[in-house]
Amino acid sequence: MKFSLCIDAVFKGQPFLTGLEKAKDAGFRAFEFWGWWDKDIKAIAKKAETLSMECATFCTRFIPLTDPDQREAYLSGLKETLETAKILGCKKIISQVGDDTGRDRAFQTASVVEGLKAAAPLLEKADVILMIEPLNGTIDHKGTFLERSTEGFEIVDHAANGQVKLLFDIYHQQITEGDIIRRIQNGISRIGHFHAAGNPGRHEPYTGELDYRNIIKAIDASGFPGYMGLEYFPEASPEEASPEEGISKLKSYLGI
Repeated sequence: MKFSLCIDAVFKGQPFLTGLEKAKDAGFRAFEFWGWWDKDIKAIAKKAETLSMECATFCTRFIPLTDPDQREAYLSGLKETLETAKILGCKKIISQVGDDTGRDRAFQTASVVEGLKAAAPLLEKADVILMIEPLNGTIDHKGTFLERSTEGFEIVDHAANGQVKLLFDIYHQQITEGDIIRRIQNGISRIGHFHAAGNPGRHEPYTGELDYRNIIKAIDASGFPGYMGLEYFPEASPEEASPEEGISKLKSYLGI
């Protein structure tokens, strides 16, 4: 398994380039983050090149695919995101589908699918994979439309192009559906990236009820070639301990 460290989560509140340096010092060769629009992307690209680090993924603008009236805005934001991906040399980007608008669910699903189909030519030209991410609406993202990986896989299938896959966030899917290993095995060909955090709490993956060592064994057995992004919030507050201490324990736990 290849691992990427989410700078925005693990080093929250710290300067981004400092977090990037700390990730490299901890032995990580790949990083990821959330929004690009509030960051100096050229400075990040330069620092990543200096550190010989790869950008695994980051997010598009948060414009809903569930609302067809927002489609042009979504595609406009996607074009900007693809320009950012080019600067960073990044080949996979993350997209949430948006909140539930309250309209008929089939109507919203169709809007998501049509939006992804409209995005396909842009993605193909840029040679970039877009990954939709189901989120849990119970704890972290109340009102979100897409919660279950099973529905996410169906959307990927209906989008019917190789430029769209699913981001399987193990933390979110443990909350919404469970049966993690079986769901991963059944959908592995449609998964482009994983996210990992402990549940409950969304802290280091070695905390909580999930045994990531067994989950990773199952993923490795599938031949999955991509990254697992470590997207967690350190359990201890900055006043109690540094993120580096948790990273050290995490590396020992995962055998990296």
